Amino acid sequence: MVLVPEYLPANSLETLADGAVVVYEPDLHADRDGLLAAVSAASAVLIRNRTIVDTAFLRSAPVLRVVGRLGVGLDNVDVGALERAGVDLVVAHGGNAVSVAEYVIAAMLVCQRGVFGMTESMLAGQWPRQGHAFGREMKDKTLGLVGFGAIAREVAKRAASFEMHIVTHDPYLRSDDAVGAGVEPMTFDALLTRSDVVSIHVPLNDETRGMIDGRALSVMKESATLINTSRGGIVDEVALAEALRSGTIGSAVLDVFSVEPLGPEAAAVFEGLDNLLLTPHLAGNATEAVDRIASSTVEAVLERLASD
Repeated sequence: MVLVPEYLPANSLETLADGAVVVYEPDLHADRDGLLAAVSAASAVLIRNRTIVDTAFLRSAPVLRVVGRLGVGLDNVDVGALERAGVDLVVAHGGNAVSVAEYVIAAMLVCQRGVFGMTESMLAGQWPRQGHAFGREMKDKTLGLVGFGAIAREVAKRAASFEMHIVTHDPYLRSDDAVGAGVEPMTFDALLTRSDVVSIHVPLNDETRGMIDGRALSVMKESATLINTSRGGIVDEVALAEALRSGTIGSAVLDVFSVEPLGPEAAAVFEGLDNLLLTPHLAGNATEAVDRIASSTVEAVLERLASD
């Protein structure tokens, strides 16, 4: 039996059902007791980012052979526990890279141009044009990519078409690799100081947790935009809100948060900020990306089950 406790597109669900017995309960991830009961008979599980796969989960899954992760983030998966239990892990690498990259470019343009929030005032009869030059062109501006993996490289390709200068900080990157991609490697502080847009593309771990804190924000340009589509916890949300209120930086876009969903207490931190855009962890969820990731993960899981 294959357990699917989160959303799966209909076409991939049909493919999965052709090759296995499927239990599809897309809201089961929110019912921990129900989840642990259901997984007891599962030989495979397909998850997104809401299902917690930990030691307790694996103890409840005596016949589990493979976990398919529809995406690349593993914050919700105890990889070590999987290895100790002898359970395989299938991850959909690269399936949503284009989707996230296009989101980053869109976010950059919305924030740096600064003209896309005028509908309400115009419908109220105003004409908020006189005496203003709104926003900045991207030509000759600098995009700083913190991390230079698959998604950051897709962002860089698209930003190059705007004739931007592209820089990166990635301690695991060979300098010749960056230069070969038309990107200038530099230190973290140099990137923050120089960039008009800073986009985060690193995993959440002990090295990156809280790396965008008050000190980091303080060295950025006052006109800079910060974009985080990577993982919550990399950006200190309280420090960011303070920086946006004080004018330390110009704007920010967050698609990921330390606590997801964003509850009332966390949301209150951002209250009243009109230079901030928030979205619910959907940068990688363009229709094509969701279908691509689901299809590749389902195929990999079915292959693993058929190999036994």
